[in-house]
Amino acid sequence: MRNTKTMLRRTALGLLAVSLFAAGIAQAAAPAAGDDVRIVVDAKAQGTPFPHYWEQMFGSGRASLALRDAYRKDLTAVKQATDFGYVRFHGILDEDVGLFHLGRNGQPFYNAADKSAKDAQPVYNFSYVDQIYDGLLERGVRPFVELGFMPDEMSSDPKAIQDFWYRPNVAPPKDYALWDGMIRAFAQHLVARYGIDEVSRWYFEVWNEPNIGFWAGNPKMATYYTLYDHTARALKSVSPRLRVGGPATAQAAEVAGFLKHVHDANVPVDFVSTHVYGDDTADNVFHTSENIPRKDMVCRAVDKVHKEVLASPYPRLPFIMSEFNASYANLPNVTDSVYMGPWLANTIRACAGKVSAMSYWSFSDVFEEGGVVRTPFYGGFGLIAEDNIRKPSYNAFAMLHKLGDVQLQSSSDSALVTRRADGTLVLALWNYAPPVGDTADYTVGKPKGDTRHFEVDVSSLPATAAATVWRLDETHGNVIATFDRMGRPAFPSREQIRQLREAGEMAAPEQVALHGGKLAFDIPPQGLVVVEVH
Repeated sequence: MRNTKTMLRRTALGLLAVSLFAAGIAQAAAPAAGDDVRIVVDAKAQGTPFPHYWEQMFGSGRASLALRDAYRKDLTAVKQATDFGYVRFHGILDEDVGLFHLGRNGQPFYNAADKSAKDAQPVYNFSYVDQIYDGLLERGVRPFVELGFMPDEMSSDPKAIQDFWYRPNVAPPKDYALWDGMIRAFAQHLVARYGIDEVSRWYFEVWNEPNIGFWAGNPKMATYYTLYDHTARALKSVSPRLRVGGPATAQAAEVAGFLKHVHDANVPVDFVSTHVYGDDTADNVFHTSENIPRKDMVCRAVDKVHKEVLASPYPRLPFIMSEFNASYANLPNVTDSVYMGPWLANTIRACAGKVSAMSYWSFSDVFEEGGVVRTPFYGGFGLIAEDNIRKPSYNAFAMLHKLGDVQLQSSSDSALVTRRADGTLVLALWNYAPPVGDTADYTVGKPKGDTRHFEVDVSSLPATAAATVWRLDETHGNVIATFDRMGRPAFPSREQIRQLREAGEMAAPEQVALHGGKLAFDIPPQGLVVVEVH
């Protein structure tokens, strides 16, 4: 997430399905007249591997929020929908986690004057660290450990405070011996508590977005490289099996330079990471004056970094996009709306094969970078709004989780055709349309664009084949429609919360018979359809 002061970061009509789809190589014919799409599918065609790279990992609010009941409930719900394996958050080294202090005889100093004493020694407290990581592991999720930010008593500049509501310090350490010692002690404690076989499956990412306002070193990347080098070597001194990487930059930046540095300096690196958002600018990401649409920016950036990794001394290095979303701002008509269904499906299609994992920012609106949440639907990044209310984006992830792990060819840019190991064919189809409004204010109105007609013709199916259809659009799985009818209350009553939770549930699927392997249906603007053929 970006510096909130300068970047704002973090800060029609029903589906007319006659019947639906089935699968195989989707050798789509050219669209028919107008915007009609015809897809021809052989259910037994060859395919290519299609790992679910988009749902292996999610971001979340800062570390200490993982102690909250609401956070853990949302974590469980998203785990059930996606079976994701890792979570990433800021702040495991922040003051409210309490890992590092200066003191004497194993006791931290409480008097500010004592903290500068010449005989002050590091004192480590792993109580909250253990509770945070225990809570994740008990729910089947591993940490993707972002190492940040700077403990106040280790900072070289107490005034280097980032603008988030919880005020993290982003200065380099005043003494790298203190930093190195803390990283070693942290890693040693994790290995002692969880075992090296477990912790070697985690990831350790050095810092967050050092190329913008989250790092006060000057010059930014040169001083970040010093931080990275110390951190990587300290971790590897505990065990060479610990995985470390970076540079976790904003705007898909500095990857080539980072990889050149670690190669030239012979510093360990096990993965490379960076971030991008749909409304990042071409100037910031590509240094051009293009106008890149929101639907294309993320995968254009993924392609750029993918090529940089291939051209580096580490062409097989795992590439993890450790933050992405359609927006880095709080735009209700983007991240709260059904827009996220087609946006996410199109992103999955266009980025496939170019990235090891992508971490959606974030799984929950238990989130306080801009302060305490003031209303359930403010354009928060999470899949679940406060009070455990599921957004359309949650339903989009749950629907797209159904896709198989083999991809079949399709010439349509509005379709994904896949097959599961058991032979079930799964198709995602969508009608992309831009957001209704593109500001931080909620804008009433229907998406611009026409309903699109899809026809699917499937061969090599058993005579008994049938389809199960899920829908996400304005009238299916869309809690915002109910919230609008309530008048968008800032503080819903308990009864309203119950109604919103019910409205946020995924729409019930419909069973559809196939007739001669043919299916046809209409998708309204910003609609997403997922169909299983079995």
